[in-house]
Amino acid sequence: MTSVIMKLDRRDFLKLGAVAGTGLLLGVRVSRHSVAAAEVAGFQPNVFLRVDPGGDVTIWLAKSDMGQGVHTALPMIVADELDADWTRVHVMQADAHPDKYGRMMTVGSSSVRNGAWTPLRRAGASAREMLVAAAAARWNVSASELSTENGRVIHKSSGRTAGYGELADAAATMPVPANPRLKEPSQFKLIGTRAPLLDTNDKVSGKAVYGIDVRVPGMLFATVVHPPVFGGKVASFDATKARAVPGVKRVVEVSQGVAVVADHTWAAFKGARALDITWDNGAFAMSSADIFAEFARLADAGGAEARNDGDVAAALASATRHLRATYEAPYLAHATMEPMNCTAHAQADRCEVWAPTQNPQGVQQAAARLTGLSTDRVSVHTTYLGCGWGRRSTTDFVQDAVETSMKVGAPVQVLWTREEDMRHDFYRPAAHARLEGCVDANGRIVALGARVVAQGIAGGRGPIDGPAVGGIADMPYTIPNVRVEYARAELPVPVGYWRSVGPSQNTFMLESFIDELAHLGGRDPVELRRELLTENPRLKHVVEKAADLSGWGKPLPAGRARGIALLQDRGARVAEVAEVSLENGKVRVHRVTCAVDAGQIIHPGIAEAQFSGSVVAGLTAAFYGEITIDRGRVAQANFDAYRMLRMPEMPDVTVYIVDSHEEPGGVGEPAVPPIAPAVANALFQLTGKRIHRLPIRPEMLTAER
Repeated sequence: MTSVIMKLDRRDFLKLGAVAGTGLLLGVRVSRHSVAAAEVAGFQPNVFLRVDPGGDVTIWLAKSDMGQGVHTALPMIVADELDADWTRVHVMQADAHPDKYGRMMTVGSSSVRNGAWTPLRRAGASAREMLVAAAAARWNVSASELSTENGRVIHKSSGRTAGYGELADAAATMPVPANPRLKEPSQFKLIGTRAPLLDTNDKVSGKAVYGIDVRVPGMLFATVVHPPVFGGKVASFDATKARAVPGVKRVVEVSQGVAVVADHTWAAFKGARALDITWDNGAFAMSSADIFAEFARLADAGGAEARNDGDVAAALASATRHLRATYEAPYLAHATMEPMNCTAHAQADRCEVWAPTQNPQGVQQAAARLTGLSTDRVSVHTTYLGCGWGRRSTTDFVQDAVETSMKVGAPVQVLWTREEDMRHDFYRPAAHARLEGCVDANGRIVALGARVVAQGIAGGRGPIDGPAVGGIADMPYTIPNVRVEYARAELPVPVGYWRSVGPSQNTFMLESFIDELAHLGGRDPVELRRELLTENPRLKHVVEKAADLSGWGKPLPAGRARGIALLQDRGARVAEVAEVSLENGKVRVHRVTCAVDAGQIIHPGIAEAQFSGSVVAGLTAAFYGEITIDRGRVAQANFDAYRMLRMPEMPDVTVYIVDSHEEPGGVGEPAVPPIAPAVANALFQLTGKRIHRLPIRPEMLTAER
């Protein structure tokens, strides 16, 4: 990654919608190309930073905040290098632009990592040095005599100080430093601290605007009823009863179903229930049992090579102790707390969209395609997101809103019912994996082979889907013989990115099988992993910390056991130990120890919340997460059948974060996958039963082996 920092003029400033006065305005361009290439292409900043004449600092960000804290973490990086007064730092959500902000997609725990860290630091440092230069010129002293602190430039020997606001206009005339001096980690004042979150007051007071909160003049409210079977479409419908519902204004067909438009949401919901629709359900009529039978057939037929180290076949043929196991994982819904929604106002010459989206540019492109307008005639305002998990990187709910607005000629907010949301998701793919391995006389793993069957989600039609084999093909262990194959399943069930993506199911499979091989070789699961990680010291360290903090190897109360699992993904290394028991035949997780090395942590409080929340997400999936297909349609419709982990079920969670100054890694996803195999491995220690399929059911622990 490279970055370019340039001053912007008043015209650029006005484009941001700012008011009187300019001050110091910098644009930061993060590029995967060379600095020279970025300059030739024309300067298009990804991030804007302003120090205004009043002394306030405003940072425009293009990343979506869905509770992961980027509206605090990213400004902290800038503000620390700037030596800003944190109480005077503000963040503004940038509207969508085809290229001005670079890639605006907020996915994959990538907001801080993947190039933002150093460019944002350079932006803050550049602004600081320009402010210092302005003060040096005003006082006729050397810049080397000056220091900065809490939004002020200080000349210690004379006692003179000046606030950044006083210097902002003069600083704007100074050249942008080519190589601003960045702080050493020991000099950080904000980074690594629990600074107050910038959005807390708005969220507590109700001022924060989520998608469902948007209100615009003349707005109508709508919901859309979609075909119940994947691949289905509307054959015909009778809206007589729906139109009779008080408040219902219009009933219109859109490309994905039938929209009921009303004066308020509840009238739209009631009208939707009154609709009489005849569906053309198409050809898809498989149920879950049929799907997993198809997965098994594909596994029998073989797969494309995703990784091939050494000679697995020869190692297995010569082994005296080897093991085979088949694992399965179901489809999962995102089940975001805020159902899919979008507000759109499509007019002849322009379209305006308000959306809780992880993909503002995708929304802009979708609206342009639907309306026939150019993207510069489509405005997209990103609101706060009531959870995303990858679901809001798609634009199907946006399509509903734009098309409905086009049909009725007014601004419309489309809100899906919970049932529509759950039955028309882009699901975490179901998966089937066959693993085979062997150990030598000392219990060391000599070979490991895996064949994974799942639908692809990454796009393209190549033989390998990266997410489908993620967490297995890129396993962190040093094993001399490894072979991973992938067989693509072609099904009409819509699939997409779910929190932690491929490792969400594949880590369960791999880490459970590593435990099986440890047992086969008579090895302690922690000691075996330590041996396999001799070439990965950072991951080895978190395994040792998790084991130490959990009391691994120390006696437990009767009826309890521990299990461990790990993952290296998205720049983070995670190990988790679960302590479990059985209470009246039901699994009880008492304690989870989570050790993480995610490089430099920007805000420990945000990181700890992400890691603890990941445990909740992972346990929910481990015990309750399952979308089943019944003759081409989703069986589950609401939280009664698709349960979340509840407060009395929450274990004590200890989070240990390694103190590191390495490049920041992701904190939103890597701690999700290890908890399911950690629990499953603990249950084996407790019951002698192996869990080969999620979710974990009580009957799995009592069935005959």
